[in-house]
This record gives sequence, structure tokens and C-alpha cells, in this order.
Amino acid sequence: MRAIFLLIFLGCAGLIGYALYLQGVEGLLPCPLCVAQRIAYWFLGLTALFAFLHNPQKTGHSVYSSLMLIFALLGATVAGRHAWLIRYPESFECGISPEEAFLNALPIAEWWPGMFEANGDCADVSWQFLSLTIPDWSLISFLLLAGTAVFLLIAKRS
Repeated sequence: MRAIFLLIFLGCAGLIGYALYLQGVEGLLPCPLCVAQRIAYWFLGLTALFAFLHNPQKTGHSVYSSLMLIFALLGATVAGRHAWLIRYPESFECGISPEEAFLNALPIAEWWPGMFEANGDCADVSWQFLSLTIPDWSLISFLLLAGTAVFLLIAKRS
């Protein structure tokens, strides 16, 4: 079970790394919903790293797995909303949104603007793979991570 925590951490780190690649090399600016998903990946990955390092027993294992499930479901919610906005852009108001202003005012956006500063358009579709957009792939990733967290919860109870 401990190795699964490490794999979750490495998966989240890889997804964040790819997001930074898309931003730095491909020139895709993150929108507020992208930044919120990055934050969810950070919380999910760090929780998995702490679980790996701590190597908890039954109660701690359940706490870590539950936290990871919460972060994965929150990220899936944001990614699902983002995927919906891409498909129905007329329901979305362009410009500086309250979410963008809030996220850019956070200390982490000043501390690491390349990671946490939101400057992109949420309805922009400039990258696709197998006809799925970045939010689609992020939603799939979050759902897989949520399923893994559920597996960890169930497996430790058995």
C-alpha cells in the first residue's frame, strides 16, 4: 500500500510538470480554473507524499486516503466545470473574473507566479489529444486518483 502513495505523488508531480511544460514551452497560459486544478494536484500529491513518508497504520491510512479522495473530488469538480465551459463558452463571461482576481491576490501567486498566477482564458482550446482537451484529461486523471483513494480506503479496512 505504501508504494501506491508514492505512485500517486509521482503522478501528481508528473501532471504538474507537464502543465509547466505546456505553459513554458508551448506558451499556454493557465486560466483560473487551471490554477485551481494545479492547487488540487498539489494538495493531493503532498498528502500522498506525507502518507508515504509517515507509513501510517489503519487510522492514519484512512485519514490520508480520505483527504486524497476529497482533494481528487474537488479537482474533478473544477475540471468538470472547466470542460463544460469549453463546450458551452456562451455561458461564460470573458474578462477578469472574480476567481482570477482572488487567485492572483493569494500569496502563493506572488511567491511562485509561474505556477499559480492565472492569466489565461478558460474557454481557449489550443491543445487537444485524442480529441480531448486539457480539462477533459485532468477530469479523467482526478477520477482515476479518486478511484485509487477509494481503493486505498477499502483495501486497508479488509
